[in-house]
Amino acid sequence: MRTEKRLVLLFAAAVAVCCALSVLCSFLSLNVLRENNNRSVIQFISNIRAHEPEITDSEIMQIINGESNTLDTEKTLKAFGITGDDWTVKISQADSVKTAAVSCAVCLLCGAVCFAVFAHCLNRQQRRLNELTGYLARINSGDYDLALDSNSESADSRLQNEIYKTTVTLRESAQRSAEGRENLKTALSDISHQIKTPLTSTIIMTENLLDNPEMPAELRQEFLRDIHRSSKHISFLVQSLLTLSKLDADAIVLKNSNVPLGEIFSEACKSVEVLAELKGVSVLSNDNGVSLSCDKKWLCEALTNIVKNCVEHTPDGGKVRLCAEANRLYTKITVSDNGQGIGKADLPHIFERFYKGKNSSDESVGIGLALSKAIIEKAGGTIRADSEPGKGSAFTIKFYLKNQAL
Repeated sequence: MRTEKRLVLLFAAAVAVCCALSVLCSFLSLNVLRENNNRSVIQFISNIRAHEPEITDSEIMQIINGESNTLDTEKTLKAFGITGDDWTVKISQADSVKTAAVSCAVCLLCGAVCFAVFAHCLNRQQRRLNELTGYLARINSGDYDLALDSNSESADSRLQNEIYKTTVTLRESAQRSAEGRENLKTALSDISHQIKTPLTSTIIMTENLLDNPEMPAELRQEFLRDIHRSSKHISFLVQSLLTLSKLDADAIVLKNSNVPLGEIFSEACKSVEVLAELKGVSVLSNDNGVSLSCDKKWLCEALTNIVKNCVEHTPDGGKVRLCAEANRLYTKITVSDNGQGIGKADLPHIFERFYKGKNSSDESVGIGLALSKAIIEKAGGTIRADSEPGKGSAFTIKFYLKNQAL
């Protein structure tokens, strides 16, 4: 039972016991008073019979219990020497005083007990409030001890736990906010650096073309090719950053449909066909007739980035394979190569934005795999990379049936 309910029940029980004692004492005192009054009346009747033997019992009862409108009570009492403050039956006066005294004592006892219980509860709550205040002060000072020894089902213990959870949540939120600002600062710095290099190169080559109208045709063509390559690089970077921003802001809504993975594999292979031919890399696929409920456009983009990364890190004569399989739990897509592999130091970071490993090319911006991971996770899937330097890499994508985005 909770502490508050126990205290309320204890308080109510104390009041009930005190009231019961007061009622019992009053009842006993009134019973004594009744017996004394009855003895006094019997003595009165005996005296009447001694002086008036002919009087009947009914007449005596009528005298005792009847009411007389003509009788002047005050004059009659004065005639017998009884004032208005005196009792007609003296023994009843003494008993009434005892009764009043006992009742007052019981009432005072009830009040004292109730005050003691209330003071105890108030003092306990004040102590607990001071403990919670001190606990909150310790948390604010950096001491995040949960204080498990004080946990219970009471309201103050639950309040302490809620204070802890709220404080930790606020701390984590502040940390995430600080990390977000730091990441934004780093991202802006990386973006600035990534765009600045090709943009500066484009500006310089354009100025050379404008300042040298007699430039040889071969050199002019080379400059134009470099400008075109830099422009495509900037366009890819800007487009990727916009896509990542939309994914971060949850502004992209996936439109799922049942799509044969063979179609997605085919488009991903076509997107890297030119690059693969230039490097002499074969890109093979086997969908095994598997279909997947997904957004074809976005999954193609994610898969293309992964295949492109594999082709870039596979030497002449190497192979990149795409394979699909399905079971009752998930649909798995594997993209593997027999290239140079990923170093152990780089492997945990390859999905981080703007991360460039030791084997990355100079043109790499470190955003393709991060974009693929964001798209796949948006679709409800998971991705992991396994690699062994010198033996190639494998990217495993799994879409669990219950996690696929609708």
